[in-house]
This record gives sequence, structure tokens and C-alpha cells, in this order.
Amino acid sequence: MGQKVNPNVARLALTHNWLSRWIAKDDKKYRELLLEDVKTRRLIMDRLRSAGVSKVYIERPAGKIKINVQVARPGMVIGRGGTGVEELRRVLEEKIGQKISLNIEEIKSPDLNAYLIARGVADQIEKRFPVKRALFQATDRVMRAGALGVKVLISGRIGGREIARKEKQVRGSVPTSTLRAAIDFAKVDAKTSTAGVVGVKVWIHKKEEKIGE
Repeated sequence: MGQKVNPNVARLALTHNWLSRWIAKDDKKYRELLLEDVKTRRLIMDRLRSAGVSKVYIERPAGKIKINVQVARPGMVIGRGGTGVEELRRVLEEKIGQKISLNIEEIKSPDLNAYLIARGVADQIEKRFPVKRALFQATDRVMRAGALGVKVLISGRIGGREIARKEKQVRGSVPTSTLRAAIDFAKVDAKTSTAGVVGVKVWIHKKEEKIGE
């Protein structure tokens, strides 16, 4: 089952946290807020793609909205004199129709972030970079950053071939069924002009943590 269940979901409240943290008063309000979160997160991910955005956390304490964005290159988001982040806040407030508190957080180790690694591999595939070389470079970069293990899986019509296949590279230990193991997982689609959509999945084993910490 460790290969079928999203490792991030299996570790919620153990080594991972929810991306949306709020409580709705009823089912109707829950649906409205959930849809709003999905649209907000999609807008931020699209606008800040070049800055290396990884996660967008949304909280709603006492009628307020707090958004924390994790990026690899915060300077590209903040801009000169903070103009970039103010422009992003203005766009979000117009979209949501409510004042928000926006915080930009720098990712300390981008090479240990599964989403950024998957996004990088997907970008290389879209540019027709050799798949095996992309796999090697990605796993090598992760292990050099201090990971205990990494697995990268690519599936689809790789290289434009008629029959879909998979390419995988594993280095170190990646215990997907051990809940105390801090496994960061991400899935990104590479949209190619000749082979359709090619899926990229990345598992990174960072360290083991005690349950409840």
C-alpha cells in the first residue's frame, strides 16, 4: 500500500501539515471555502512559477485570511521595495474580495523539496532534454543536498514513442510505508508537444521523526 497511497496524506499530523487550516460552520460553507482555496492556490502557483513556488498554506482565523507562500527565490516575488508582493496581495484581494495577510517564506534547501525537483525534471522533459540524464542529475542533486534517499519516476510516452513506458531511478533508502520517515512527495505533469502529458513523481527521504513532534 505504500506505493499506492500519497505519502504526504498518510503522514498528515505526523510529519506533515494541512495546506488549508480552517473550520467551516456547515457543509455549504466548507465547499465554498475549499473552492476558493483551490482557485487561490492555483493563481499563486501560476504567477510565481519562475520564483520556484512549492507550497501555499492558507489559514482563516476569526474572519481573516493568512496566506504563507514558500518559494526558492523570494527576491523575485518581493521585488524592488516590496512592490512585487504588494501587487500580488492586490490581485489576491480583488479575487477573494477580502483583506489578506500575505507572507513570503524562503525554502532553506530547494534541492530537498520534492515539488521543486519534480518541476525541474518536468521542465527538462518539456524542453526535450534526455530523460535518463535528467533523472541522474535530479537524484544526484538531492543526494548531495543530504537526503537519506530519493526516487524519481517518469511515466508516459517518453521521447515521443507510441507505447507508454516508465523510467525510474532510486538512490538510498525510501521507506514509503514507515510513517515516522519524513517522506516528501510531489507529482507534476510535463506537457509536451509530441508526447502529450508525461507524469513525474518524486519521493525524497529527509530524516526520521518521532510521531507527534
